[in-house]
Amino acid sequence: MPPAPGGYPAAPPMGMPTGGVDLRRGISTTLVTLFGLALPALIFLLVARSGQYGVIGDMLDAVEGKSVSLTEDDLNDADDLFTAAQVIYSLLTVAIAVVWAIWFRRLRLNAEVFAPGQHRFSSGWAAGSWFTPVVNLWFPKQIANDIWRASSPQGPHAVSRGLLNGWWVTWIVALVTNAVGGLRYNILRAKVESDDYTPSRSEAKSDIESLHSILAFDMFAIVIFMAAAVLALLLVRQITTMQEQRAALPPQMAGPAPYGMPAPNPYGSPAPGPGPYGAPQMPPTPPPGQQYPPYGQG
Repeated sequence: MPPAPGGYPAAPPMGMPTGGVDLRRGISTTLVTLFGLALPALIFLLVARSGQYGVIGDMLDAVEGKSVSLTEDDLNDADDLFTAAQVIYSLLTVAIAVVWAIWFRRLRLNAEVFAPGQHRFSSGWAAGSWFTPVVNLWFPKQIANDIWRASSPQGPHAVSRGLLNGWWVTWIVALVTNAVGGLRYNILRAKVESDDYTPSRSEAKSDIESLHSILAFDMFAIVIFMAAAVLALLLVRQITTMQEQRAALPPQMAGPAPYGMPAPNPYGSPAPGPGPYGAPQMPPTPPPGQQYPPYGQG
């Protein structure tokens, strides 16, 4: 091994630990398929909601004295169609949530191999943060940032995070708009279904207008969810490709840690330095066949 400047031995090549990276595409392929199914389900949901919006618009016209053809069956049919669309989308959402958590945790484990000890949250948080109230508004994004940096084949700061940031912003906006719309709807529903609800003509018109506005807002939220689903699909493909390319890199010479943290010594001993009597001190050689433990543990 040629000596490094200053008379110290050069660091040995450091590649990926054998077996430490899980690049099986089954989970990511399933996730892409589910997002592909979610798009037509969201379109169905949007069509069903627009049907309700149209019926409520006709009801508003009737209250204003306009001549419209509206029956109770029209209201029931619109509600039944939306209920069916909501059930389909809800089932897909549950499936996506489960597969996403598994996939995201696998990304985090792979990223630990690429950049051991340089992540802010454990692999458990990679799955659990999505289902933990309040912290699910920022923990997953911080974990995703760490995964993105560690998985970049060109280096931790070389790949633009535009797709990652765009997906996250769209996802948060979709959640907020959906929550606001749901809150407005529940407040109005509680008012209308109360025992003492005996509205005047003007009050009934105002409530119908409010419902019409709520449905329009909900349609807007569905469109944002569609955009978030498209970006999530692209994100799954992008990060999967990045990790495959990162794992395929040839062995790299040891260098400074990419995030400004001290690089871990893979030999479990002090860094090479002058030994007794001024002779260079060589790092201990691992036994033949020994491999670094997977996921940077050990």
